[in-house]
Amino acid sequence: MGRTGLLVAIVAAVLLTAGCTKQVSGVAQPDPATAPVVITEDGYGIRLGFDDAPVEVEIFTEPQCSHCADLQADFGDQLASYVATGQLAVTYRPLTFLDDETDGHSARVANAMFQAATPDSAEGAAATGPQFQRFVEELWANQEPGGPGPSAEEMADMAGRAGIPGAVSGRISQGDMAFDTTGMSDTNYEFLYEIDPVDTGTPTVFDLVNGEKIDVYDNDWLSTLMSS
Repeated sequence: MGRTGLLVAIVAAVLLTAGCTKQVSGVAQPDPATAPVVITEDGYGIRLGFDDAPVEVEIFTEPQCSHCADLQADFGDQLASYVATGQLAVTYRPLTFLDDETDGHSARVANAMFQAATPDSAEGAAATGPQFQRFVEELWANQEPGGPGPSAEEMADMAGRAGIPGAVSGRISQGDMAFDTTGMSDTNYEFLYEIDPVDTGTPTVFDLVNGEKIDVYDNDWLSTLMSS
């Protein structure tokens, strides 16, 4: 076999062996579509992400808190990306201390969050972690501090735009207060007070792995956390 024939044979062998593949160095990443959303065992938190995520945080947030809206605007997309790739798990713990009534703006938003986090038992549909994170970003981007806030239909539309399945987001449009938001806010405030009894406010991000409150007013807090 001549030199040309040998080269053709080698190339053919490589193609047959490799097939249509893409060689990527490093650790395989989880499928973003499968990052789960679950309600925590205590019933008052919503956890996004894989069980083996190496970094875990709790985010205490109030639907009418403008600083919480800033947090979502600045870091929401990064949070969704880290959740999708299995690097981060986020537990949202809503509070409603800015409401003037039990079924006010903040309570209705928190209720919609827990409805979105509950799978549809009939169709088996459920939100993914990145979808839920995008829903949170939408909710805080459309807050109305001191006002009635978004309607049930508007929140359902936000859930749909975030990619949450219709069987799940459809419950939100009905506007039913199906969740104990008073018990939720009271319990989550107790957790928040244990973290910081002096500056007990929102947003508070707590590093569950290292047991530390994070300074979210440091612009590099998230990248620092993920690289530590």
